[in-house]
Amino acid sequence: MRRLTFVWMIGLLLAISSCIPLNKITYLQESKSVAVDSLMMARRLQPPYRLQVNDVLNISLYQSADERLTKLFSPASGESVSGAGMNGYGIDIRGDIRLPEIGTVKAIGLTTDELQEKLKQILLEKYFKQEDELFLTVKLAGISYTMVGEVAGTGQVNVEKEQINIVEAIAAGGGVSDVGDLTAVKIVRNYPDGVKVHKLDLTDLDVVYSPYYYIQPNDMIVVDPLPQKVIGTGTTGLSTFGTIVTVLSALVTSVLLFTRL
Repeated sequence: MRRLTFVWMIGLLLAISSCIPLNKITYLQESKSVAVDSLMMARRLQPPYRLQVNDVLNISLYQSADERLTKLFSPASGESVSGAGMNGYGIDIRGDIRLPEIGTVKAIGLTTDELQEKLKQILLEKYFKQEDELFLTVKLAGISYTMVGEVAGTGQVNVEKEQINIVEAIAAGGGVSDVGDLTAVKIVRNYPDGVKVHKLDLTDLDVVYSPYYYIQPNDMIVVDPLPQKVIGTGTTGLSTFGTIVTVLSALVTSVLLFTRL
C-alpha cells in the first residue's frame, strides 16, 4: 500500500510540474500596478537604423524637368533582389548600390535619410540647378528576418513594411508553438563591431518600451522550448493528464505484479 501511495505521489508531482502556466504563454500581460483601462504607448527608443549588406531599398524620384529620370527611378525599374523576395535596389557585399545615371554609391552605414540627402546632392550637382524641382525618397523595400526554434514556421520571412515589432514579426512567421518560451525570446542582431544577443519577455506589456521591440533587417528571432517539452507530457492540460494516467497505470500494474511475486 505504501508503494502505491508513493507512486501516486510521484505522479501528482509530475503532473503539477508538467502543466504549462497560462502566464508563460500569454502575450503582453498588464502589470498589476497598471490600471486596466490605462493607455500604454510604445516609445520608440531604438536609434535610427543604419543600412547593411543585403538590404533592399525603394528609391523614387519625381521632378518636372526630366521625365526620363523619373521613369528610371520608378519602383518598377528596381532590380529583383535574389533571395530577398522584394523588388528594389540591393546593397551588395561591398556596401554599394548601383543606380541608373548615377552609378555606384556607398550606402552601408547610412540611415535612409542620410542616403536620401546624399543622392539628392549628386542629382542636383549633375542634372538640376534648383532643389525645389527635385522630390526624392529613399525607403526600405521591406524587412527580411529569420525565425528559429519553437515557432510554427522556421526560416527566412520577408515583410513588405518599413517597420515591424517583434510580436508582429512572430505572427507573420506563423507564431510560437504551445511549448515555446515567451519569457526569454532572443534577438540575434548584427552590428558593425559584431553580433549581439538581446532577450525580450513577450509576456510583459512593458516590453513595448524596449529599444529592441522593433526588429531590424537581418535579425534572427530565436524561441527556446519550455521545460515541459523536455518532460514530454503534452502541450495541453488534457493531453498531460492522459499521459500521466497512462504512466501511473503502468507503474501501478508493475508494482502489483512485483508484490505478488
